[in-house]
Amino acid sequence: MSKLIKQDFELKFGQDSIKVEINNLAEQANGSAWVKYKGTEVFATATMSEKEKEGTDFFPLTVNYEEKFYAAGKILGSRYLRREGRPTVEEILQSRAIDRVIRPLFPEDMRREVQVIADCLSLDEKDDPAVLAPLAVSLALSLSDIPWQGPIALIKVGKKDGKLILNPGYNEKEELLFEITLGAVERDNDILINMIEAEAKEVKNEEIIEAINFTRPYLKKLILFQKDIIKQLGKEKATIKRITPTRDLEEEINKLLPSSELESLIFQKPTAENRKKFQEAKENLIETIKNKYPEDTDKIGEATFVFEKTVRDLIHNKFIQSDENESMRPDGRKLNEIRDISCQVSLLPRVHGSGLFIRGATKSLSVVTLGSPEDQKLMESIEFSDKKKRFMHHYNFPPYCSGEVKPLRSPNRREIGHGMLGENALRALIPDFDSFPYTIRIVTEILSSNGSTSQASICSSSLALMDAGVPIKRPAAGIAMGLMKDPHGDDYKILTDIQGVEDHYGDMDFKVAGTRKGITAIQLDVKIEGLSQKIIEETLQKAEKARFTILDKMEQVISQPRKNLSPFAPTIKEIRVDPKKIGDIIGPKGKIINEIIEKYGVDIDIEPSGQIFVSSENKEAVKKAIDWIKNITKEVKIGEIFNGKVKKIMNFGVFVEILPGQDGLLHISHFPRQRIPKDIKIGDIIPVKVISIDKEGRISLSIEHKGL
Repeated sequence: MSKLIKQDFELKFGQDSIKVEINNLAEQANGSAWVKYKGTEVFATATMSEKEKEGTDFFPLTVNYEEKFYAAGKILGSRYLRREGRPTVEEILQSRAIDRVIRPLFPEDMRREVQVIADCLSLDEKDDPAVLAPLAVSLALSLSDIPWQGPIALIKVGKKDGKLILNPGYNEKEELLFEITLGAVERDNDILINMIEAEAKEVKNEEIIEAINFTRPYLKKLILFQKDIIKQLGKEKATIKRITPTRDLEEEINKLLPSSELESLIFQKPTAENRKKFQEAKENLIETIKNKYPEDTDKIGEATFVFEKTVRDLIHNKFIQSDENESMRPDGRKLNEIRDISCQVSLLPRVHGSGLFIRGATKSLSVVTLGSPEDQKLMESIEFSDKKKRFMHHYNFPPYCSGEVKPLRSPNRREIGHGMLGENALRALIPDFDSFPYTIRIVTEILSSNGSTSQASICSSSLALMDAGVPIKRPAAGIAMGLMKDPHGDDYKILTDIQGVEDHYGDMDFKVAGTRKGITAIQLDVKIEGLSQKIIEETLQKAEKARFTILDKMEQVISQPRKNLSPFAPTIKEIRVDPKKIGDIIGPKGKIINEIIEKYGVDIDIEPSGQIFVSSENKEAVKKAIDWIKNITKEVKIGEIFNGKVKKIMNFGVFVEILPGQDGLLHISHFPRQRIPKDIKIGDIIPVKVISIDKEGRISLSIEHKGL
């Protein structure tokens, strides 16, 4: 019978300790690790297939981060669905973050399938498991026999009240000036950053650099801690099948497609026709090798590998040897030059706001829809329950935008990630709920793609928000920066506004978004081990200059939000009432509020504080609904006269509705001869006067019309 075997390790980190347990619970996985920090615990596993995946020209890595509701002592909220299903947006974003930080450290020619799973098993609802998961994954991979050049470290840093905070908790996020997630590796006693994810409230480049420098000692501490564990428990790495093309094959490929011909295919105007020529040259080369070596299936993979490496080396050498001011990019631009930009707003007559942003062959259309508070998205996760979200940005990348034919399915991980990047970039600019109580949804449709569509979506969304009349603080723009680094030396070139082959064969995709005042979002991915501090600083400086150039172009079309909303946008009016009166507005089983909604066709959102929002596309309907609510909540005073409606006739008197939802008793003693006249019927309107209100709020009436 197998027994539990475990070894424990501990690292003092901040005010508490990170605890690591290495056990044999997942003994059939290649590697696993259990990481604990206070009440939050994450268990990660790494598993590799026994054989290479044939017929693929990429590394088949799958990363899944999962949150189970039991971790927080909760049961999923829907009465019809109590089991976790499709990953939440938060799980997808965290899976992507882990993927981005570990992927560059696998062998580039690895073709075995690797699956990494990180499960949050316990959550104290204060500490973010997103920090522990990458550590658990790093250990699981490092301790396994899977070829990998880790370990990595990942840390979050925030700034609050002028102070930098390590791994801020959930309760601090709303108050932070920025939150930055940093992934890193250690090489030659230096920390290289290989992943950044940041959301900020318009901060300067210097503040980002300060935060990175602040985390470096902690990143190094985490890596050294792991190295000690790996030294004790790490397995020997497995020998995998490597792609090792012979010198004869390389020479044969160079004859079939000489460097001069290949260069002319790469460094040409990036049109759809030219991209097709490049792809056809690659396919023809592979087909030729396939026909020549029909029984050697390895030759196809080797030929593809040689082709990709040749293209990558050619592009790198061309860029690194070029002068900064030389016009040598595929479309004839200089290294710091942005493609031609054009913008347009108010394209769609019926929507609430629209914006089109074109940068070269990249074209992004964003559409804004304004809704009532009722339209807010209700979010549920293990971290929080019943949280409302009033600003959303959704990004769509249909197959036609890249000239492909594919089935239309629900948004994939990339679309969700790009949508959230745009949302993070714009969130700090959105007016608060009290000053603009609308739910705001932006949908970006990528119409044509050739580099950095996510940053184009930020630009088109900013245009659409201003066109819709949303009072954003300032317009925002984004730019993607690239890198060509000499793999054998320190030389490098930074590229502004990367596209096509520059993105695919380059070494980084460094996206920076923000306003003229500062940065609002960053996303960095690399294909090399990591970036030095010098490269990061230089990239941020060049990205800022490019961002200002883009904003100049955008502001020529629209520079500030329109003064008025679209006539098709709903009218929202706010009224504040005594919270004690909310029950009167709702009525028994919702009778009164449903009556108002049905009669006037409005949406009514009631906050526990007594804030009530009434919305509709019909302004007059909003006014009438608010008048009704005011009458329900009005404090009736003694001596007031009303034309009341008879609601009920009893043997001791008549109940008269003097205001919607407020009845008073006209006692029989106020009628002549203390009898209720036969001509009074339910529904009659009669004049009455308030003569008293008791402690329970019960109203007594008298007849004001002497003829009765």
